[in-house]
Amino acid sequence: MLDASLNIFPDSPRHIHLMGVCGTGMAAMAGMLKNQGYNVSGSDSHVYPPMSDFLARTGIPILEGYRAENLDPRPDLVVVGNVITRKNPEAIALAKLRIPYLSFPQLLSYKFLAAKKSLVVAGTHGKTTTSSMLATMLYGAGFEPGFMIGGIVQAFGRNFRVGDGPYFVVEGDEYDTAFFDKGPKFLHYRPWIAIITSIEFDHADIYADLAAVKNSFRRLIAMMPADGCLVAHLDDPVVRELVAEAPCPVVGYGQLSANDWCLAQVSCSRSGSSFVALHHGKPFGSFTTVMPGRHNCLNGLAVIAVLERLGLAPDVISRELQLFKGVRRRQEVRGVVGGVTVIDDFAHHPTAVRETLAALRAAYEGQRLLAVFEPRTNSSRRRVFQQDYLGVFDAADVVVVKEPDILATVPEEQRFSAKELVAGLQERGVDGYYFPNTDLILDYLSDIIHPDDVVAILSNGGFDNIHMRLLHRLAQLFPPNK
Repeated sequence: MLDASLNIFPDSPRHIHLMGVCGTGMAAMAGMLKNQGYNVSGSDSHVYPPMSDFLARTGIPILEGYRAENLDPRPDLVVVGNVITRKNPEAIALAKLRIPYLSFPQLLSYKFLAAKKSLVVAGTHGKTTTSSMLATMLYGAGFEPGFMIGGIVQAFGRNFRVGDGPYFVVEGDEYDTAFFDKGPKFLHYRPWIAIITSIEFDHADIYADLAAVKNSFRRLIAMMPADGCLVAHLDDPVVRELVAEAPCPVVGYGQLSANDWCLAQVSCSRSGSSFVALHHGKPFGSFTTVMPGRHNCLNGLAVIAVLERLGLAPDVISRELQLFKGVRRRQEVRGVVGGVTVIDDFAHHPTAVRETLAALRAAYEGQRLLAVFEPRTNSSRRRVFQQDYLGVFDAADVVVVKEPDILATVPEEQRFSAKELVAGLQERGVDGYYFPNTDLILDYLSDIIHPDDVVAILSNGGFDNIHMRLLHRLAQLFPPNK
């Protein structure tokens, strides 16, 4: 059992050890600490690219596997990632050695947010894209922000920056903090301005139902300072319900005319999207972004609302949004071979799948759209979304679903069934196919693919490197000299 009195940031630590260092956020934290001059080490059970390569480049040693010996020599502070359980052998040794410890969100708060104005982007959908937009545009406007984001920001080639300016942008995740702190991460992030993009049921492994999710967001809203601001997507009825309790000003955005900020004249193509932002019913400016889809226009509108509140002029905001290069794994074109476009998207939830495919259908009008889906999140591998997924693939011409890896801790009757999903899609008239593994998916795609097709690969994981393997096959199917 960890001693709560040791849950502190010690005076003048020199050596900081991170347990679960290959997670996206933990690896970024390791890099930030290294940049600040600390002696940093880390351990993980799954040491693999891209984070292992990143850590190697920064000179941070990684210890494969969790064991008591990893804490010798004794570090001054241990950061415990939320993949670590109380039964982890390294966590048991940590308790016995009585070393000071923190969770990743606690350390971010203590070390990097305390002296900053924290701009937190929260919500079920769009957090990574919206926070990446906000950080990139602040940087382009000369504000030198820090940021910590759950995806690789194209403009920086990484997901973190310490920054010398007054603002720090944080992607505010509602997932739990650590085994010794089951509250959501975003409660540690000291929000001054917060964006709430949406609130739906997700993370079925830690939340029992939507009511539990709502309670987490209530706690975030309640901690807003009176001089802060909530920028809230008030088209979402759950968001609208919860922000009514806010102790600070609320700025609404969305497509409904009653909002403070409203989308107008939306146009989407493969090169991106354009729209007019209305502020209190009057045109504030015209904007373009490389991110296709109405949902990305809404993400952009939320950022515009924040930047206007920070004092940026419409022409500066418009310039910086146009220069935003996007985020890896968010409608990212991984390659075009033989006229076939291969796109990678995170797509972690039924709503995300529906919005992504709708955006790609509009962007690639007239082309055949093939959706290749791997249900991989803890929620997607449970039956909780079994019926919801039936209605989200209608924009695709062909749907391919991979059998998910089994969650051994979930009883069989509660597990998601890819076969059942495909059978249901076929009943709806959708051209759907089930495959037990990635190799068979690649074989099938090789047989049916045509030049000018668009293949959208939807997964929150690496999907067995299917993107590059498919591009390699396409190069064999459509050699340049043919």
